[in-house]
Amino acid sequence: MKNAKKTIIVTGGAGFIGGNFVHYMLRTHPDYRIICLDCLTYAGNLETLASVMTNPNFRFVKESISDRKAVYDLFEAEHPDLVINFAAESHVDRSIENPSIFLETNVMGTQVLLDACRKYGNIRYHQVSTDEVYGDLPLDRPDLFFTETSPIHTSSPYSASKAASDHLVRAFHETYGLPVLLTNCSNNYGPRQFPEKLIPLMVLNGLAGRPLPVYGQGSNVRDWLHVEDHCAAVFRVLEAARPGASYNIGGRAERSNMEVVRAVCALLDELAPTATPHAELIRFVTDRPGHDFRYAMNCAKLERDLGWKPQHDFTSGLRATVRWYLDNADWVKHVQSGAYRQWLAVNYAGRGVAPDSTGAASPGAEGAVPARATQGGAS
Repeated sequence: MKNAKKTIIVTGGAGFIGGNFVHYMLRTHPDYRIICLDCLTYAGNLETLASVMTNPNFRFVKESISDRKAVYDLFEAEHPDLVINFAAESHVDRSIENPSIFLETNVMGTQVLLDACRKYGNIRYHQVSTDEVYGDLPLDRPDLFFTETSPIHTSSPYSASKAASDHLVRAFHETYGLPVLLTNCSNNYGPRQFPEKLIPLMVLNGLAGRPLPVYGQGSNVRDWLHVEDHCAAVFRVLEAARPGASYNIGGRAERSNMEVVRAVCALLDELAPTATPHAELIRFVTDRPGHDFRYAMNCAKLERDLGWKPQHDFTSGLRATVRWYLDNADWVKHVQSGAYRQWLAVNYAGRGVAPDSTGAASPGAEGAVPARATQGGAS
């Protein structure tokens, strides 16, 4: 007999955004069962889910969304009411090094999930995507924003794979009538973020007294969205949007990378003071090829249709985020070991970056920089 509670399969639920969504749902919506499907690649961390493992409304399944048999077996066993796909390879520099895994997970894995939704009852499906599919905006046009009708203009294998999966999701709605939903989010920040991303990288390098690498002059601009606001928006769309709808989700908090780094330094000076101001650790390094200038989201459609608005302002949200990393040293230590350290050693061999004993990276004489350090994308 089907469980009386609604069941959501959450893919990528051991990652940053997916993991925060799991916590959000179990905390705020106890009328749902959460089935987390994650294959635990470099960015997946079971420690993120440690506190919910014994929750009777939660189950963890270690499998890949690209494994059709495993996915079908899960759907047969759990009879989900809803599926939300956070699972994705998401680091741009990794996509440049190895595009094929991005196609396998982000495109073919998405197809497996869509096929399963068709096969097992035309299940409502939500695809979580990124603002990077739109390309970038000029720095000298602050009046321009991405909307849901902005043209697709990808700049990396990562964004191309996400755009392809977005198109596939829409095609399954148009061709098969599958009740799909699509959201494109801006840069997320908050607790439990993998330390390749800008904010945790700056916090952790700053605490260790290591250089804070910033691409170019740090002038690239991003719209920062607190991950809890993103989770609330995703669930609002999942439960209330009409099938086939797409929405942009942003934080209305545009900041240049340099503004973010200096804000992190100021918080570290206050919360973890040292003899030397943390801003003195900032190092400008050679910019990444194809580095998009500005992302900015127009979220008026989401606000108008479903009544969602971000609740976190960037100043207090950043303070809480820095405090979280200070208070969760064990989580950080675990994440900076194993696959993360191995990847640093391979990816930066001969590029002037060497991981130290903690697994963190520092720019060497050639001014190389950890992967996507100044981006902090959707996953």
